[in-house]
Amino acid sequence: MRAVQVREFGGPEVLELVEVATPRPDPVEVVVDVAVADVMFLDTRLRAGWGQDYFPLSLPYVPGGAIGGVVSAVGAEVDPRWLGKRVVTQTAASGIGGGLPIGGYAEKSLAKADTLTEIPAGLTTEQAVGLAHDGRTALAVFDRAAVQPNSWVLITAAAGGLGTLLIQLSIAAGAQVVAAARGPEKLALAMRLGATAVVDYAVDGWADRVREITGGGAAVVFDGAGGGIGGTALTAAADKGLFLGYGSAAGDFATGDTDAAVGRGVAVLGLFDVVGKDVDWVGVTARAQKAVAEGVLEVVIGQTFPIDQVREAHSAIESRSALGRTLLTIGASL
Repeated sequence: MRAVQVREFGGPEVLELVEVATPRPDPVEVVVDVAVADVMFLDTRLRAGWGQDYFPLSLPYVPGGAIGGVVSAVGAEVDPRWLGKRVVTQTAASGIGGGLPIGGYAEKSLAKADTLTEIPAGLTTEQAVGLAHDGRTALAVFDRAAVQPNSWVLITAAAGGLGTLLIQLSIAAGAQVVAAARGPEKLALAMRLGATAVVDYAVDGWADRVREITGGGAAVVFDGAGGGIGGTALTAAADKGLFLGYGSAAGDFATGDTDAAVGRGVAVLGLFDVVGKDVDWVGVTARAQKAVAEGVLEVVIGQTFPIDQVREAHSAIESRSALGRTLLTIGASL
């Protein structure tokens, strides 16, 4: 079968489409014929060699995490009723014929049976994969923030997968949203999704503009950008507000004067302060899927690439030109 392989760390050029052995499931695994694979910012960083202390990888490896497709084989201890089911899941990455760690960028991949979620009718495989990471995280973060009607919410990286969902959730809750992103195309997307106002953080003084729009600062800041952008966003939180940093689109989690923010009564939380709690992940996944299937939420899939254009997919993310989710199309999709 075909799979994308990384033999050495580096730029997008190290992504190679090669023939590898077909995966074989262990007793608690299944084989999924992959139709769609998610492409994440994290994938690009790992490919470049970042994070080996946290995400140790043995070269060569096949990148990718979330996938959608049809179960084509099951292990000895797996209920055979999974055969033929359309599912979304995370890859097991436990190895194939020669021991090569295999992720989602492949025609077939492995997954633990207990991680499978059947894709409901009314939801495309692309939508399900687009929600695999962002849908449940967006709802968990949003639930924790307890956004109030008529309050102001600031969302950075607003044109990303999580940001686009948080715009919609905040507006549906009756809040007013300032969406922060870089460039007119991303700002136009945020406005289409219902943002009350937009600011471009490529423009100096953008946090001052947020404080002006909101009349002193946002009650809730959802920071998907991180880095210096996140640190600046922290200054745009209202006194006694909430800053929740969940992303690192700028390269790392938010860096800023946390002590000064806390001195103003701002509660500063990170993603692990949310996901470390007792989150009903099965429940939030089902809620996200239901909302999209019923047309309440839109999954913004900004760009898709066939598997033989995987280098272009990584380049789009690294150039910050991608909107919403980025997907690889690999096999037939339903």
